[in-house]
Order: sequence, then C-alpha cells, then structure tokens
Amino acid sequence: MIQTTNSAIISLPVMEHFYTIQGEGYHQGRAAYFIRLGGCDVGCVWCDVKESWDMDAHPKMTVGELVNTVLDSSPGEGGLVVITGGEPLMHNLDALTAALRSKGFETNIETSGAHPLSGSWNWICLSPKKFKAPLPEILPLANELKIVIFNKSDFEWAEQYAALVSPTCKLFLQPEWDKAAAVTPLLIEYIKQHPQWELSLQIHKYIHVP
Repeated sequence: MIQTTNSAIISLPVMEHFYTIQGEGYHQGRAAYFIRLGGCDVGCVWCDVKESWDMDAHPKMTVGELVNTVLDSSPGEGGLVVITGGEPLMHNLDALTAALRSKGFETNIETSGAHPLSGSWNWICLSPKKFKAPLPEILPLANELKIVIFNKSDFEWAEQYAALVSPTCKLFLQPEWDKAAAVTPLLIEYIKQHPQWELSLQIHKYIHVP
C-alpha cells in the first residue's frame, strides 16, 4: 500500500479502471492497466464512450486509492498504466503520475491535446480531433500520432498534423469503428502509398476485452 501523502488525497473522477490488453497504437498487445477519467469537452460525434463526458457523473478516487487499486489488480509494481478518458488532460495529472512512477509503473496517456499537458509520461499518444484542436505546444512532445479516419478527407487532415509532430513520432491511422468495414481497405491502400504511416486496429473489440 502507498503511504498517505498530500498527493494521495488529491481526487479524480474515474469512470472505470481495469487490467487488460492495450488494443491499439504503438503499444498494441501489451498488458496494461487502464484508468479512464471522467470529463470531456471535445465532443466527437462518433465517440464510443460518451458516458465519460460528464465529469460529475463519475465517483472520485484519490490518487492513493487509484495506485493501490492498480497494485492490487495487476501483477504488482512495474508494468504499463494508460491514462485515458474522456479527455484526461482536463485534470492535473502531476500527482497521479508521480505516485505511479514511484512504484515503477510506465505511464502512458491517450489525449486529444486540447488542454495543457500535466503529468510525467513515458509515452504520449496524441489523437487530435477536428472538434477541438490540440494546443500547438503539445504537438512536438507526442511520441505517437494516432488519427481516426472517418472519411476520405481525413487523410489530408492527418498529413497536416504529421508535418507538425517531431520526426521521431510514430504515425498511425485507425478506422473509426462503426465504419471500419468500409474505411479499412482505404487505409491499407493509403499506407501502401505512404509507408511512413502504420495501421492501428482496435483489436480489443475483435477479441472482446475491455
């Protein structure tokens, strides 16, 4: 158990948390503990977790409670923890990531980049949305750029952001889930012509895990 400190009494709205397999992007296939925070003001029309949008609809957990839950529900210290949402950067994540890293955990975030960056991260997955643009200062910090493709015009939009991230940033195109049957063949052909991109599939939905 972690010791109660000032950081341990900071609380965050938590929609859900669970130990599973990372289903998409660069870390696909890795065991990971997910913490999905409540609150989002980006408003993607195709969002599959719209129930996360209302920050006040979810119970709050302290940083100490969250870290102890991760320790109890995964193999123990170390391993991968993914902070997602909602839009997790609506919250200050300094205390949470500090507590997780003190226990040896690798901290990853999945964010639209629409709010200032807080927290200490091993990996930043930036998934910008047309509904609310990412802050310019976040773009060069991204380790991974993941663009959800909803229609053909999104390819040009993806290239605009690929030009703004660092040269070492990993580039992924991911079909919007409800249009995956129609969009995935387009992604495959696009990636064959633009091999700097890679394909991200939400394999957790195919193998029926959270």
